[in-house]
Amino acid sequence: MIKPDRIVTTTCPYCGVGCNLQLHVKDEHIFKVTSPFDSPVNHGNLCVKGRFGYDYVYHPKRMTTPLVRRYLLEGKERPENREQRFEVVPANGQSVSNHLVSNLLDWVETDWDTALNFVADNLTRIYKRDGSDAMAVYACAKATNEDNYLLQKMYRAIFRTNNVDHCTRLCHAGSVVALQQATGSSAMSNTASQVIQNDVFIVTGSNTSENHPIIALQMKEAVRQHGAKMIVIDPRRIELVDFAEMWLPLKPGTNVPVFSAMAHVIVKEDLVNHEFISNRTEGFNEFIESLDKFTPEYAEEISGVPADDIRKAARMYATADKAAIYWGMGISQLSHGTASALALINLAFLTGHIGREGTGLNPLRGQNNVQGASDMGCMPFHYPGYMRVDNDENAAKWEKAWHIEAGGLSRKLGLTTTEILSHAHEGGIRALYIMGENPMMSEPNLNETRKHMQQLEFLVAQDIFMNESGAFADVFLPATPFAEKDGTFSNTDRRVQRVRAAHAPRGQARVDWQIICDLATRLESRLRVNTAKWDYSNPEEILREMGNVNSDYTGITYDRIDKVGLIYPVPTLDHPGTPTLFTESFPRGRGKFHPLDFVPVMEEPSDEYPFILTTGRVLEHWHGGSMTRNSVLNDAYPEARVDMNPADAEIHGIRNNDPVCVTSRRGEVILRVTVTEKTSVGVVFIPFHFAEAAANLLTNDALDPQAKIPEFKACAVQVFPARESDLPNPDAVLNRGRY
Repeated sequence: MIKPDRIVTTTCPYCGVGCNLQLHVKDEHIFKVTSPFDSPVNHGNLCVKGRFGYDYVYHPKRMTTPLVRRYLLEGKERPENREQRFEVVPANGQSVSNHLVSNLLDWVETDWDTALNFVADNLTRIYKRDGSDAMAVYACAKATNEDNYLLQKMYRAIFRTNNVDHCTRLCHAGSVVALQQATGSSAMSNTASQVIQNDVFIVTGSNTSENHPIIALQMKEAVRQHGAKMIVIDPRRIELVDFAEMWLPLKPGTNVPVFSAMAHVIVKEDLVNHEFISNRTEGFNEFIESLDKFTPEYAEEISGVPADDIRKAARMYATADKAAIYWGMGISQLSHGTASALALINLAFLTGHIGREGTGLNPLRGQNNVQGASDMGCMPFHYPGYMRVDNDENAAKWEKAWHIEAGGLSRKLGLTTTEILSHAHEGGIRALYIMGENPMMSEPNLNETRKHMQQLEFLVAQDIFMNESGAFADVFLPATPFAEKDGTFSNTDRRVQRVRAAHAPRGQARVDWQIICDLATRLESRLRVNTAKWDYSNPEEILREMGNVNSDYTGITYDRIDKVGLIYPVPTLDHPGTPTLFTESFPRGRGKFHPLDFVPVMEEPSDEYPFILTTGRVLEHWHGGSMTRNSVLNDAYPEARVDMNPADAEIHGIRNNDPVCVTSRRGEVILRVTVTEKTSVGVVFIPFHFAEAAANLLTNDALDPQAKIPEFKACAVQVFPARESDLPNPDAVLNRGRY
């Protein structure tokens, strides 16, 4: 039995649950991961990713040396043929750097000074020539709070732009906008562990067992040991259906009619909480007038959910003493994602199931620090703490904190993630800095995304692997994964927890916040400004600077979260944290009801494209796959699959494991089929982790007009048989392959 040199306690780098990990280190190498049983988040439980998905840290394809294109070193013009940047040949035993040099337009290994000078020179050149509107940055939901705070600070303080965003735009933007409109806050109102206090809870748009496995364990415990009744509302027969009192299998994109029909029942049968509505809300009368058409029969016609089931679910939720709603991206990733989330919020307001323990509105956040990156101001409309950038009082606070002249920060709302790339053209965005994101996997309609990437004049990628987006970069800056850095993550519960380095960075890789500070200093020197502080001695100093202005984090120190995290808001150094929000009031004052209309998905099925495609995750993988697919987890789920209902498969002459081609109006992918009753008739499902069969080649780039989130969860596709020889080779795709 191996005895570790040390055991380092840290936080999981995968989903938003924020499980506590113990990294067992021997000879500067993690060989085992366990979890403390006294963890308030996961109580010693870990999913397969948390338990085994750490070995990507040591993958030979990890980038550990700065890279610059040869044409930059030689002072030549950037080549016109940008598509060559995406042509990749298997490495065949070469080192990653040699592989990239020979196959990606002559990357050249260099030192940090050279790489950062090229970045600073080109960003400065473009900023001086074209101004703030030409500059944009993608922050990272996998990076720490401290990393993200500094990155948005650099772009706002130095380049005076609010073109700052990250992947929340692509996952829960609809939820964020809806919650802001209705309550004035955008995070979970309660904690996931409070599910054991629920009498009734709704799970909708969330395959919790695969997306948030530890929360799913708590949900099952609530049902089996505490007698809670679970209602699952989802197009797919997810595992939680086996534990549910009811399953409402709605058609993708019909959330608003189903939830509004539930509200219709609650109002017609006078199951509303009149006291809560009178004391805590506004807009009720206008709202109930909008419900007239949303009868259960009307919802059944649109959604396929039986009217009597809608009535039963509404009564269960409304008459419970404590009820809660948990939702995922099946709610938000629609062209009407904001309306879908507002429909859930209306239900909570009608019944008063908010503001108490064991109740609440709880969007389950997808990435380990997507909540924290949002808190840190990595959005185009908000400074840290969700302070609007177009508010003079807010801007003045950050001008003072960053030593910027009065009026110096931009009051202009920035571009969102989806808008940044669509504005990549002459007169628009010319320079993009990407920290840890991968738009060439995460954006919808990837063929169009590729065109936008080619239009950028200068691109910087700061990451741990060369991914599909980094292949378009001019400079690559090697960063560190979670196991080589200190800082904090904020989980889906709003719990701020420590992240600790298990060992030193590999090779020349550097911690993200140190890269940013080094670059910011060079930029200020070139622009002859001396404003914000960049000489931090440790990440806690960064968090304290942010917390001096953002009162949610004011009382959070590394000492206070050394063993157990704190749930913000934590406004003072002696405040215990706030697990339950809205106990007395909402940040906006009164909660606001919103009348809604039904807006269909942008692409309905047709004779040419008879299926609706929905996308999501599988248990073994995570997002764009750059971590899990460079891990032992790739052996557990090594290839892309499309789920199809047996009735559909029989009609189309398709058998289990057959290769098939899935096409939409935007692209096609070839992959194997899994014939399963997990998906409904007329609906197919593809996970979005596989570059060789990227689901987002198919998805629709139609946007929610309020949240600017794409419609990932519903587009029309056709499925037909393919040949075995047509299946793609994952080893021929950038950054894929086993040890």
